[in-house]
Amino acid sequence: MLMSFRWYGSKLDKIPLSYIKQIPGMRNVVSALYHIPVGEVWPYEDILELKRQIEAAGLMFKTVESVNVHEDIKLGLPTRDRYIENYCKTLRNLAKAGVSVVCYNFMPVFDWMRTDLAKVLPDGSTTMSYDEKIIRGLKPEVLVEEMEKGSNGFELPGWEKERLTEIKKLFDLYKDINEEKLFANLKYFLEGIIPTAEECGIKMAIHPDDPPWSVFGLPRIVVSKENLERIVKLVDSPANGLALCSGSLGANTQNDMVAIFRHFGQMKKIHFAHVRNIKIYEPGVFVETAHKDDEASLDMYGIMKALYDTGFDGPLRPDHGRMIWGEDGRPGYGLYDRALGAVYLQGIWDALARQDKKG
Repeated sequence: MLMSFRWYGSKLDKIPLSYIKQIPGMRNVVSALYHIPVGEVWPYEDILELKRQIEAAGLMFKTVESVNVHEDIKLGLPTRDRYIENYCKTLRNLAKAGVSVVCYNFMPVFDWMRTDLAKVLPDGSTTMSYDEKIIRGLKPEVLVEEMEKGSNGFELPGWEKERLTEIKKLFDLYKDINEEKLFANLKYFLEGIIPTAEECGIKMAIHPDDPPWSVFGLPRIVVSKENLERIVKLVDSPANGLALCSGSLGANTQNDMVAIFRHFGQMKKIHFAHVRNIKIYEPGVFVETAHKDDEASLDMYGIMKALYDTGFDGPLRPDHGRMIWGEDGRPGYGLYDRALGAVYLQGIWDALARQDKKG
């Protein structure tokens, strides 16, 4: 396992790399070029500069999250071929710089969804939460405004202003796109990029939809074990794999996260792991919690054991965290709680390793 931490770069992240380096066991930084518009080629020189900053802090840069997929590709528009060609050029530049795993998602319009970015928990910390009842009572454009208000002045990944200003137009474009058409468009995309990924030695890792069900009537397909199985078979290649996220898939109680991690771990299809906990109050209502939370809904030990038992050696990050100890920053991406999560997960891993050595 390669313990990893997401970082938004020196201009967008208030957490310095020197602090990330101080987290016990932290070795790898997950980042991206956030100033490049979606669909355009990532310049090799810019990638090298990001790598230089990370390595200067004594950390590795092996994982990118995310090279976002242009909406025209998801929609299957004639312009998609140009964007797929650009995507392949970006993969080549990343591989040349030593990146080996690229995370992406295939969610229409919204990369992820929450209804509150700072819900107060009983212990006084704040966290991101989701309530389907609130979603049903909102128009998409109103939700975009609410997300911006709750962002603490940070740009949220997947909620880029320039793209979402045309949200009504985007919804109109998706009115004839159902799940089967979205699957077909994903297949076309994978057929276009996987040969390049194979050639470059990059593992592509698709992230589950968050939450794993339709929102505002938009189709979502990366939502269940059955659909994940279908996705890894769309293009049969070691380069076509998953970024399994416990907090995303786990929001649906029908998804047995321990079984899913074990199944795809045995298939060697987990190229990236996001491990975090949530508390589900009822279907469609959940909050993100501390990794160690006796009242939470997911089995952190069981998930880590599934990864350990199946020989997972890829990057793993604690994913989101609460805002604790008075910290103020990008919702879900403070330093303290994510650091606690990383150490907690490593503690489980170390215990499993020691037990394994004893036989």
